[in-house]
Amino acid sequence: MDPTQTVTTTRLVEVVVPVYNEERALPGSIRRLHAYLSDRFPYGFRITIADNASTDGTWELATQLSRELPHVHAVHLDEKGRGRALRRVWAASDADVVSYMDVDLSTDLDAFLPLVAPLLSGHSDLAIGTRLARSSRVVRGPKREFVSRSYNLLLHLLGAGFSDAQCGFKAVRTEVAKALLPAVEDEEWFFDTELLLLAERNGLRIHEVPVDWIDDPDSRVDIVRTARDDLRGLLRVIRRTFSDATGLPIPASVRQAQLPEGMAYQLPRFALVGICSALSYSLLYWVLRGAMTPFAANALCLVITAIGNTAANRRFTFRVTGSAGALRHQLEGAIAFLVGLTLSTVSLALIPAGTSLAVELAAVVGANATATAVRFMLLRVWVFNPKRNRRPKA
Repeated sequence: MDPTQTVTTTRLVEVVVPVYNEERALPGSIRRLHAYLSDRFPYGFRITIADNASTDGTWELATQLSRELPHVHAVHLDEKGRGRALRRVWAASDADVVSYMDVDLSTDLDAFLPLVAPLLSGHSDLAIGTRLARSSRVVRGPKREFVSRSYNLLLHLLGAGFSDAQCGFKAVRTEVAKALLPAVEDEEWFFDTELLLLAERNGLRIHEVPVDWIDDPDSRVDIVRTARDDLRGLLRVIRRTFSDATGLPIPASVRQAQLPEGMAYQLPRFALVGICSALSYSLLYWVLRGAMTPFAANALCLVITAIGNTAANRRFTFRVTGSAGALRHQLEGAIAFLVGLTLSTVSLALIPAGTSLAVELAAVVGANATATAVRFMLLRVWVFNPKRNRRPKA
């Protein structure tokens, strides 16, 4: 070889398409995807059709497509489960980035390069398509819209930072995927959510891409069964989070992206305490509002819930036990109480006279939610900062 020639290495992206009894949609979708990537994708690619124990002619069509089209491969699994298929292919992949998309190609393929580019550059560790961004254009029925938004709202209430866990359009740096996969238990539809929650808890960077998405009316997804299984998986992840058993051996190349020490443990507990406080506040406000002005009811409810919130976070979130310093912690936690009181009082003052109780409650709860971030940082860096309790050695 001429020593003056430059050798270039093409980055490789593997696209997994999990399928189950999709003999009608498979040929057209794979040919369309292959043509798009061949013509418009600037990196090397491999399409892997992962057959989830289909009982129709899907596997025969998959093997035929793998012989017909370059860079198309097919694998067969004897058991169903989208998560099982992704685990099988991703764990064995030699690509730089692994990804997957649904066989119906409901997501506009023009979003694929923006999805994987931050992973190839090292800017992010995982990437997801989101149908819930303002700039996303989505066409789907009201039932799926309601289920999707309700599920993602539940995740947000539990502290998740990503917006759309269920969109079938995701990518992961391969080394990150291989670090996360051993800790992911689900083998079916909850696989995505569990992977994202684990990644977020371990401080990895999740990139979101607004997508255009059109619902496939012939989808094989059982919405009710999927929602039920997702809720079961979510409860399992919450239990495991509280047992503090999800620390993972993150690769050295992405270790710098982790959250500050202790924050990955503290955030979900703080979120749970916050949810309980918000529910308690709402109930108290609803009861007391009939007997006093909105400003008095708001102040009294905040005093009561702030004391309980600080005590719960002291023991549950920041692991401070014993009576030593308890009074000081409550007094210092009152600073966060004043932030919430100020914001909620201003919100009430801006509400027109004669507004319904439900609107009042929504305004003050929203204002207190805004103050939650300030409260967490005050508790973490000041009130319960362990360095303040370390006495200098004699």
